[in-house]
Amino acid sequence: MNAGELCNRDVVTATRDMAILDAARLMRDHHVGCLVVTEDKEGRVEPVGMLTDRDIVIEVIAESIDINQVTVGDVMTYAVLKVPEDESVFDTAQRMRARGVRRVPVVSNTCSLVGILAFDDILEMLSEELSLLSRLTSREAEQEAKKRALPC
Repeated sequence: MNAGELCNRDVVTATRDMAILDAARLMRDHHVGCLVVTEDKEGRVEPVGMLTDRDIVIEVIAESIDINQVTVGDVMTYAVLKVPEDESVFDTAQRMRARGVRRVPVVSNTCSLVGILAFDDILEMLSEELSLLSRLTSREAEQEAKKRALPC
């Protein structure tokens, strides 16, 4: 499976000039912990950063900065890891681990935003796969028991 197949294509986005309070409300209203910060480049919506709820807490609230004076661009992470939609989920997970990030924007071959992939999405997929494998072992045991019960 690749990143484009697993990612959530309903991405909540922000712009650099958005007020941090508006960004926080957007997160609350959409029940998300991050926003992909985008910029329109030659007709494409391209991810240029990420803003997390943790960024707001650590960089603004904990520093007692006037929330009305801060924009998304002041707080967002600029060095965003973007993954191509055709990259395998395994490779994406390795890159996420190496960079220490829980969410990554998924982009097309033209760098247009197509979705967001979270660690939780990968974990859920792996859990489902492991559940299927565990059922396989119990099914195998059932088949073996039936086979032994048959007369020779």
